[in-house]
Amino acid sequence: MPNPFHVPAPQEITGPAIAGKSDTMVLNMGPHHPSTHGVLRLVLDLDGEEVINVAPDVGFLHTGIEKTMESKTYQKAVVLTDRMDYLAPLSNNLCYVLAVEKLMDVEIPIRAQTARVLLTELQRISSHLVWLGTHALDLAAMSVFLYCFRERETILDIFELVSGARMMTSYFRIGGLAYDLPSDFLPLVDAFLKIMPARVDEYEDLLTNNPLWLERTVGVGAIDAVAAIAFGLSGANLRATGVTYDVRKAMPYCGYETYKFEVPVGQKGDIYDRYRVRMLEIHESIAIARQAADRLRELGPGPVVTSDRKVAPPPKSEITHSMESLIHHFKLWTEGFKPPVGDAYVSIESPRGILGCYVVSDGSPKPWRVHFRAPSFINLQGLAYMAKGRLVADLVALIASLDPVLGEVDR
Repeated sequence: MPNPFHVPAPQEITGPAIAGKSDTMVLNMGPHHPSTHGVLRLVLDLDGEEVINVAPDVGFLHTGIEKTMESKTYQKAVVLTDRMDYLAPLSNNLCYVLAVEKLMDVEIPIRAQTARVLLTELQRISSHLVWLGTHALDLAAMSVFLYCFRERETILDIFELVSGARMMTSYFRIGGLAYDLPSDFLPLVDAFLKIMPARVDEYEDLLTNNPLWLERTVGVGAIDAVAAIAFGLSGANLRATGVTYDVRKAMPYCGYETYKFEVPVGQKGDIYDRYRVRMLEIHESIAIARQAADRLRELGPGPVVTSDRKVAPPPKSEITHSMESLIHHFKLWTEGFKPPVGDAYVSIESPRGILGCYVVSDGSPKPWRVHFRAPSFINLQGLAYMAKGRLVADLVALIASLDPVLGEVDR
């Protein structure tokens, strides 16, 4: 397969235009274009308004997160994962802590596992709401944007309730949760899950059969399953081509094998199918969140942090009367714990696709290497393939349909 990122140099005009031939023009889109969903630069090779080739130019948001994690203890590095995919911080938290827990062979209490599932599914809904609102806004559908952010506010209120922060929660910790769920958590979640299905139907009433929406999305930016797999696409971008692959089903984590849910797929792999798959995913996330909420009720109060004292600090009840516990607590938070020499890799199904975390330990309290498989970065590889032959106006809709987050692309 030819390199989709190669942009040919524009032809030099040496004389009068020859009949039947046209000259291309290289044009920059970004890095501050309002519809690139972050600081993304695209080098476009155009024949009039037709896209001949696209070369994404990334790195404008590079913050060195992976390198910075090498200078932090394992527990303190959690806060850095929030800043990658800033629309799904809890998903980033989960992938990283699962990798470290696998490295150290740490068992997590069932209550903490269930809370992780519930909160990450709420995070998936929140992320999809931002995608839907901004995608619709790119195609001049203003109302949907306002409605989506209305529901997202409720989810952010829930995150603030459990962690004290609306977005950068750092709530998942190696060994479990930062602290237990508050007593008014489940009632607030129940109220949200009760109204959400009708709200999703409201979005669909505005878009799904809208002639203008159909004209801008059906048949635009199509990619087949073979090409999607070759480019490494994942998440809704892959499932829209008809490939039924979801990490929660293929390689379950956090007990996902015990939850009942379907994996929505499309057929044509165009913008419209990517839209439909994500809308159906919101319904599935609602169903999973309901099951998790019911399980939390059945479980009742219980531990949310592992009992392994190599990872978890002693409870405060011990610190008040035990000098050994106080010293142990102090050393864990100042020096950190020391995993065995080795490495571990864990992947999860983030809102954008397969998010993987690879951790390497040299036996010290700080990771020797941390690397993330960022789905946004890999999904961008298919952009040139999908955009060829389309108009520049279609490119705006196409970028939105891929749902990239540039903080995750650049890291």
